[in-house]
Amino acid sequence: MRQLGILGVAILSVALTGCSTPKFSSLPEATYELRSASKYKIGPGDSVQIFVWRYPEVSTTVPVRPDGYITAPLLEDIPASGKTPTELARDLEQALSVYLRDPLVTVIVQGFQGIYPEQIRVLGEAARAQSLRYIDGMTLLDLMIAVGGTTQFAAGNRAVLMRFEKGERKRYTVRLDALIKRADMSANVDMRPGDILIIPESWF
Repeated sequence: MRQLGILGVAILSVALTGCSTPKFSSLPEATYELRSASKYKIGPGDSVQIFVWRYPEVSTTVPVRPDGYITAPLLEDIPASGKTPTELARDLEQALSVYLRDPLVTVIVQGFQGIYPEQIRVLGEAARAQSLRYIDGMTLLDLMIAVGGTTQFAAGNRAVLMRFEKGERKRYTVRLDALIKRADMSANVDMRPGDILIIPESWF
């Protein structure tokens, strides 16, 4: 009986340890500042409107294929993913100069999926676990609104944010219950492109 009692205490201790907040670093509060240096990069699933001045017959709107390339009049397999609209426009001008005289190209992006490395992923007990494109100035609160909050089984204050910084993967503790249920804005933090939010299930 004594051994069973010790075993029961050990199991309870493990359970309580598993339910505690992970001992990772905490992030500072959200600054709500825009990262103006960040420029949008075209990704698979986007649509790009190609306007060629004085050449309406080659001006068109095309999708960016899953392999990151586009195909347009006079153009085949032009890489687009990972480029800014301006960079793609210059590449198109160079490619079209073989057929047209002094082409001037403007690229307008539609759809805005973005490249995968800069998307934010939400896993676990979110109402709608999914990948979302990063929006300049996005905070944790904005992210939780976008995914519809957490499920009734979520252990929000044990959520972990994974972030890649200078080639290293780092983990941070975030307090979703405090933010969502108690409106504690000190728990709101800035999001960054490529962040991964993991929301565990509550043990009880």
